[in-house]
Amino acid sequence: MIIAVDAAGGDHYPKNPVLGALAAINEFERLTVLLVGPEKLVQDELSNHFFDQDRIQIVDSPEIVEMTDSASAALKQKPNSSIAKGISMHKKGQCHAFVSAGNTGALLAASMFILGKLEGISRPTIATYYPSLEGFRLIIDAGANLEIKPDMALQFALMGQVYAKEIMGIEQPRVGLLNVGEEEGKGTELLKEIHESLKKIPSFIGNVEGRDILIPKADIYITDGYLGNVVLKLGESLPSILKTLVSQRLQQSTGTPEMMSFVQRILSESLAPFDYERVGGLPFLGVNGTSVVGHGGSSPTAIKNMIKVAMDCVEHSINEKIIASIN
Repeated sequence: MIIAVDAAGGDHYPKNPVLGALAAINEFERLTVLLVGPEKLVQDELSNHFFDQDRIQIVDSPEIVEMTDSASAALKQKPNSSIAKGISMHKKGQCHAFVSAGNTGALLAASMFILGKLEGISRPTIATYYPSLEGFRLIIDAGANLEIKPDMALQFALMGQVYAKEIMGIEQPRVGLLNVGEEEGKGTELLKEIHESLKKIPSFIGNVEGRDILIPKADIYITDGYLGNVVLKLGESLPSILKTLVSQRLQQSTGTPEMMSFVQRILSESLAPFDYERVGGLPFLGVNGTSVVGHGGSSPTAIKNMIKVAMDCVEHSINEKIIASIN
């Protein structure tokens, strides 16, 4: 399998994408990686490592889409960027998927414009993993669509169910609608219309509240990208905030160093499910290809796991199953 990796994406390029790609070819025997980015920059980083040169190739793309660039930069202003070239290679069949820790808006724009939408899909979406007491669950949308319509919400739920079943191993994913109360009549008129639309799904459990996410009451939480992104960023902040609070309290305590070390270790282990490295990234659901986006601060481990997500999506024929679920 051939996966193209954005070697000029994220906060720590090219080092982390290169290290993540090297870790991936060491773990997955069937994998070849195309590192897409400024050739000299990538080659200089590769020169620091020993690797199977038959399984790592550099694709020169001299322009870099910065995290602060507008979404149109990947296509209009920087047509030779790693994002534009990587997605174009995927469109031409030169690789099975493209993964990036770079500019999310630019990657989504390039994916939609170059790859197009799957048959029957009105709007692609971004899903995100969220930890719970029973493992990771999905929140959809996580920022791609700040406003959604009832038909979009239904498609998001159906696409999410395919992903949750095929990749996450949840046999019958439950769908819930994030709302201000559990009762059917709660929320705005739009939320009531979305609720009615989601009733078409047999496993729809109705409205759920924010306190239900970590339990978890559902397996897929449907919301608009505005609220979904707020919930995502809140979750990302929890580990560091809790560690700071506990550290401050320990400093004020009279416990032994051994006890303090034990508490800190238990806290770190308990917060491990919030670590994005374990997931790596998620695909844009609904685009006619496999385009996976990860956190801008992705470590080499996160990049490696992002590549694994892309491989799983291809091997499980996610797009074909999404089309079958929609039509």
